[in-house]
Amino acid sequence: RIRFEALQSESGKKLLRRSGRAPDDISSVVLVEKDRSYIKSEAVLKIMEYLELPFPQLAFFLQFVPLFVRDFMYDNVANNRYAIFGYSDSCEI
Repeated sequence: RIRFEALQSESGKKLLRRSGRAPDDISSVVLVEKDRSYIKSEAVLKIMEYLELPFPQLAFFLQFVPLFVRDFMYDNVANNRYAIFGYSDSCEI
């Protein structure tokens, strides 16, 4: 089970502090588990493990890609997300 929290919220700032990050650092996705936190591509891979097939299997294979390569890809997608996925003023769900 995953719960989402905006990093700008008070709860989000507490989670950032708990994970050793500055409370105003909203530069990346952060996944906080009981005893560890993950950022960037590591967070994405851990989140994929919670999703339905085929994402856990894909995460398993992607973990063998070196971290600097995965984070480079993460940063490129993050910096170009509106060009890749489009932009909406409201949630479509």
